[in-house]
Amino acid sequence: MDKPVIYQVFTRLFGNDTCVNIKDGSRAQNGCGTMAAFTPEALQQIKALGITHVWYTGIIEHATQTDYSSYGIARDHHAVVKGKAGSAYAIKDYYDVDPDLATSVPARMKEFEALVERTHEAGMKVIIDFVPNHVARQYHSDVCPEGIEDLGAADDTTQHFSPQNNFYYFPNEAFHADFDLQQDEEQPYFEQPARATGNDVFSSFAHRDDWYETVKLNYGVDYLDNRSTHFDPVPSTWEKMVNILQFWADKGVDGFRCDMAEMVPSEFWGWAIPQVKEKYPDIIFIAEIYGPDAYRRYINEGRFDYLYDKVGLYDTLRAVTCGNANASSITSCWQAVDDIRPHMLSFLENHDEQRIASDFFAGSAEKAHAAMIVAATFSTGPVMIYFGQELGERGMDEEGFSGRDGRTTIFDYWSVNTISRWRNHDRFDNRKLTPEEVDNRHFYQTLLNLCSKDSVLRYGDFYDLMYVNPSSPTFNPHKQYAFLRHYDRSVMLIVVNFDDAPASVDVNIPEHVFELYSMKSLMKVRAIDQLTGQPVATSFTADKPSHVELPANGGVILKFKTR
Repeated sequence: MDKPVIYQVFTRLFGNDTCVNIKDGSRAQNGCGTMAAFTPEALQQIKALGITHVWYTGIIEHATQTDYSSYGIARDHHAVVKGKAGSAYAIKDYYDVDPDLATSVPARMKEFEALVERTHEAGMKVIIDFVPNHVARQYHSDVCPEGIEDLGAADDTTQHFSPQNNFYYFPNEAFHADFDLQQDEEQPYFEQPARATGNDVFSSFAHRDDWYETVKLNYGVDYLDNRSTHFDPVPSTWEKMVNILQFWADKGVDGFRCDMAEMVPSEFWGWAIPQVKEKYPDIIFIAEIYGPDAYRRYINEGRFDYLYDKVGLYDTLRAVTCGNANASSITSCWQAVDDIRPHMLSFLENHDEQRIASDFFAGSAEKAHAAMIVAATFSTGPVMIYFGQELGERGMDEEGFSGRDGRTTIFDYWSVNTISRWRNHDRFDNRKLTPEEVDNRHFYQTLLNLCSKDSVLRYGDFYDLMYVNPSSPTFNPHKQYAFLRHYDRSVMLIVVNFDDAPASVDVNIPEHVFELYSMKSLMKVRAIDQLTGQPVATSFTADKPSHVELPANGGVILKFKTR
């Protein structure tokens, strides 16, 4: 399988050039981007970054405080919607497109189908979110296909748990919380019997820090009976979820990023994913997962193609970048997942994490270039960036429900400063970008195109060099990390520097490498740095260290022909 290079974009923010940005502003005040913003020109600009897959975040209809009742879409009670726009992870109708994203609300599904077609014509594939663990509190599908029963429609609400119920109930108890259930509405939000809240809160009460806007779906696990499982006969929720996956696959979607996949039993995934792949063998499934103990179960039993490498690689690279860990600690990342490394998806940003350039992370985009080189070239597994990352977006706005936390809001109507200036009303001419932003985008474009096009990075073996490079006057394992990638007749020497100062470094290459790959030693060679295009005079032999000059917070990727 080729190495996917994924561009995650929060769809409603990408095309919003209104730039009013009133805190907690409505759609009418702050504007909203639509699917139409992804013009052929915009998609070619994304493709030029080396992107193979676009993850359009927030496609499926979710709860919102915007009133679309004139289009036959029921209003959501404001007390159970986070932010004016609402969270894309509080799904309101699995079979519909979010009306915020349409230029014509009645034509929203046709507009999505056209977006899929444009993306394919641009030479990229389409990923959307599948949110299987929870739905909006007022979930109701008003456009589900004929013959499809709505979630909860046949539930026995007198039982806390039944394998054939879609939700968990608390009979004779009303939903209550430690926050205002009325807000600006005429009547308070009322739910009885109460249902379990999405973040596994199995009571009728929700805290303001809970996922209170959502309710937990029932996959046949009785959480109040020691998590006993009831999978035979197949639970109702399983059948309904696989129908939803098939529905979107039929629309031309090429992959699903599955939200909080480990909160859903691996047995469901192992049952559902093969059914989708039987008809669409090339479709991919990505699991958002944070428990390393579950990784192999969700690959082997759950049949996922890729898993988030958050707890390992992301956390380590962030710690090294911020000076809280040694570069040598990166070695433990691949050692922990060596048998499943091609399945691990690397990233430094996504909608959940703080922006690199924010005050809460590195403080500047350039400071994480070394980490990004490692994330992108560490394995044959996918690499992902978040829209605006390539421009050094700081995420330091205080948008409304989302505070000033170093993240780009997923709850509010807003425009993203760097993206808006880069788009420049669909001109994409860099005229409104700073020199630093242009340079940052060039760095990402060079690096990601290498990942998507160079066979060494797409298919090559990995060889860690840290065990033969202890601390010395010419190599600092606290700040430098070195490894090889090898494929066919080529090898790449990748050395990065997490220091704020440039470094003159000598890297030892063990004799074992030359024996393992049947490579010849090169005492004197002019390699090309794949990041700059510049020739570098060095050696590639066990008899003499390879000398490289490293920029501050950056690195080199030297490519050699070995036979």
